Amino acid sequence: MSPLELRALARVGALLAAFVAGSACAQGYPSAPLRIVVPYTPGGGTDILARLLGARLGESWGQPVVVDNRAGANGTLGAAIVAKAAGDGYTLLMAPAGYAANPALYKALPYDQTRELAGVSLLASGPLVLVVHPSLPAKSIAELIALARARPGELNMGSAGNGSLPHLSGELFMLLSGARLEHIPYKGASAAVADLLTGRTPVYFMNILQCLQFVKAGKLRGLGVTTPARSPIAPDLPAIAERLKGFDMTNWYGLFVPATTPREIVARINAEVTRILRLAELKSRLADDGMTVVAGSADEFAGFVARETAKYDRIIEAAGIKGSL
Repeated sequence: MSPLELRALARVGALLAAFVAGSACAQGYPSAPLRIVVPYTPGGGTDILARLLGARLGESWGQPVVVDNRAGANGTLGAAIVAKAAGDGYTLLMAPAGYAANPALYKALPYDQTRELAGVSLLASGPLVLVVHPSLPAKSIAELIALARARPGELNMGSAGNGSLPHLSGELFMLLSGARLEHIPYKGASAAVADLLTGRTPVYFMNILQCLQFVKAGKLRGLGVTTPARSPIAPDLPAIAERLKGFDMTNWYGLFVPATTPREIVARINAEVTRILRLAELKSRLADDGMTVVAGSADEFAGFVARETAKYDRIIEAAGIKGSL
């Protein structure tokens, strides 16, 4: 047998050994506690969903599931922990839509997002809402665009931070409408909402569930949702895309693992997560929060993340946004 044939045979043997080892590992999985890393502080949408899912996984698998909040650097601190973890299926990452913006936003990430992390499943998605303070004389998307064009750079738009989904939503709004708003980044959503309610930063893209309470109380005015279609939770609010063709900034949540995790384990996690998300009780709970269950295969999720990453790349480049860790 020639040296070339021997090398080819060795590669086949290595692949077969990896497959057998992965299959054997998957058969006994899980046999130890799991950890879901949430790269944000407790209480937000990512954290709430992680705890709902973790509790259900713990019940069905008979293993503790710990939610580990590791906030910092727009979610990259927690993502780095998972990227460098062992690929055994016991360390997972729950990440929101902003995850897809980080490679373009930060040129020196402490990990390679496309090579060191792999998607398990898209979990749920929903809209943000473009809201304004009632002191602003704009009662529709068209009126806000006209007002911002007449007063370029005079209207303050708050965000939860540079590169956050509210910020990128505002940048896409400006790119498609030609309106100019003055971006005011805050260190988190709470501070941004506080100034929104006083009228200091009268324009904001807010979580739909959070904003509806203020809209009903007359403290804010909702103008439109960021998803391509209207939301069942607020059907009277138009989609911004009805006025600005191509506008789509979906707020989504997904589950990731280290890229070295065997596909058999990824498939097992995906199957159980999909089963849980399709339970009537959980679907109803998420619907109450303005979210729609979007469970699918790992391959479908990989394609979705790639498209989202490309979209955010275009927005960040066009707007000239620069991030720093």
